[in-house]
Amino acid sequence: MSEENEAIVDTSSCGSCGIAEIDDIKLKECDDCDLVRYCSDECQENHSPQHEEACKERAAELRDEILFKQPESTHLGDCPICCLPLPLDSKFVQICCSKLICIGCAHANKMREAESLDPLCPICQESLMKFTPVDLKKFMMKRVEANDPVMIRQEGILQQNEGDYNSAFEYFTKAAELGNADAHYHLAALYRDGHGVEKDKQKEVHHLEQAAIGGHPTARYDLGCEEWDNNDNAERAMKHWIIAAALGDNRPIEFMMEMSEEGYVSKDDLAALFVHTRPL
Repeated sequence: MSEENEAIVDTSSCGSCGIAEIDDIKLKECDDCDLVRYCSDECQENHSPQHEEACKERAAELRDEILFKQPESTHLGDCPICCLPLPLDSKFVQICCSKLICIGCAHANKMREAESLDPLCPICQESLMKFTPVDLKKFMMKRVEANDPVMIRQEGILQQNEGDYNSAFEYFTKAAELGNADAHYHLAALYRDGHGVEKDKQKEVHHLEQAAIGGHPTARYDLGCEEWDNNDNAERAMKHWIIAAALGDNRPIEFMMEMSEEGYVSKDDLAALFVHTRPL
């Protein structure tokens, strides 16, 4: 919080009329910030012209606190079998239960299947021996109808691959509303390319931020590129790239090493990336 905002914070009384919160008088916070509270909608509306500038500044600060918080893991989480972090480039989706497993556990399951000749899902133990592609599609749509965000996003990808961007947008939107970070990333791409929707930079960045908050390293890297290339804000770009590198994305390190060789990045900034990087 800025020093100016710290000086004006007073939530013990109404920011407009000054009445204190006592007995049956209850104050509610401003819709966008935590700087003031109001006793009524009328007071909030009357105080809006005076509060607008400080409100926008504090709302941006609160947004950045969320945006630049280091996620505990990527959006993929851990493999439910071995409990190790799922790698960014090698994972399998179980159609029957929509669980993600790592390539090692998938291989171990294949080895078991070779011995027993009975293909089972290693998570839900559903037998997959007699299922045709049509049956697997039914499984998938059953998960979609159950509001499974992973399968809803997967159906969106299938629709997108078939060129039906309008349907893809609907599926991605629904999955994003259910908290799927990958779906937010796909929506950002649709708004960037204008597929199924009009191109919209603001909405593109919004969905990139939502995906990044959810632990999506590629979205985080793209936000860094946005700050570096289009906003000329190296400080914010570095914050994004440090988080992306810590989540296992090596591209920030490769890019910053190139920039360092050309003299655009200091050794201290480059070292910061290495310090925060951890293998996943």
